[in-house]
Amino acid sequence: MAKVTRDDVARLAGTSTAVVSYVINNGPRPVAPATRERVLAAIKELGYRPDRVAQAMASRRTDLLGLIIPDARQPFFGEMAHAVEQAASERGKMVLVGNTDYIGEREVHYLRAFLGMRVSGLILVSHALNDLAAAEIEAWDARVVLLHERPEAIDDVAVVTDDLGGAQLAVRHLLEHGNEYVACVGGTAETPAVGDPVSDHVEGWRRAMEEAGIPTEGRLFEAPYNRYDAYRTALDILSGPNRPPAIFCSTDDQAIGVLRAARELRIDVPGELAVAGFDDIKEAPLADPPLTTVASDRSAMARAAVDLVLDDGLRVAGSRRERLKVFPSRLVVRHSCGCV
Repeated sequence: MAKVTRDDVARLAGTSTAVVSYVINNGPRPVAPATRERVLAAIKELGYRPDRVAQAMASRRTDLLGLIIPDARQPFFGEMAHAVEQAASERGKMVLVGNTDYIGEREVHYLRAFLGMRVSGLILVSHALNDLAAAEIEAWDARVVLLHERPEAIDDVAVVTDDLGGAQLAVRHLLEHGNEYVACVGGTAETPAVGDPVSDHVEGWRRAMEEAGIPTEGRLFEAPYNRYDAYRTALDILSGPNRPPAIFCSTDDQAIGVLRAARELRIDVPGELAVAGFDDIKEAPLADPPLTTVASDRSAMARAAVDLVLDDGLRVAGSRRERLKVFPSRLVVRHSCGCV
């Protein structure tokens, strides 16, 4: 069977191939509704399928978006990737996903690969964007939106949560329950000091403690962001001689690890230990007990990132603050803090 071409569609619809192109690509010129209907009917009747590779070569852009994340195995990033994919689908785009595993060289690898594929834009959740990755973006003059994190190495538009304010909400709430102090499970020594959500969560904890006149020295513990390593860290914290009355974790995944350790050590939560996390992943209400945490609208953030990276006005003049879209945080109260 001969391949159906754009010429065939134009001939059946009684119009030019240029008009067929405008209908398929939704522009760049408008098409009268009646003409559009004839073209769409001809496409359906003939079973025409546009050659996306040829389109990409002609326009130097594909219908693809690149999404680079640290680790899709972590629930937060898995949920964020799903939200980006849904938002991109609403705009007629598909998403390529690359996992860096927090390795800078792998981030550069995916940057080069995706940009070489002529993606329409790149959404980057970067743990610590290095100078080489930043130079790669600059060399390709890429359309980039930072999501969730805003590393200092690149000054592109960013969509983030009010991480610092959200952490303060959680720690104040734990203190209001009468806890003498709140310990914090933060990141690791490799966690960037600036632009990283976990760093902001730790700073929010520190500010809330200082506001209450409570010292923080010796009450911050390092742990990777996942529940497995946090569980092992929590076993040490909770079996030691100075067990804290409350713990704020920089991620929900860490908090779930803490809850598992407390259960293993037969420490009642929230009777003997109050716990709060950050992110409100889908597992949070199913934790034992249900986890008090801090939430933001991930779906709205993903949609904002997709809209921004596809917006012709993305590269606007202005200060870094003006190029930062911050979504509010809210406290979600459940049983792990002693409420409900």
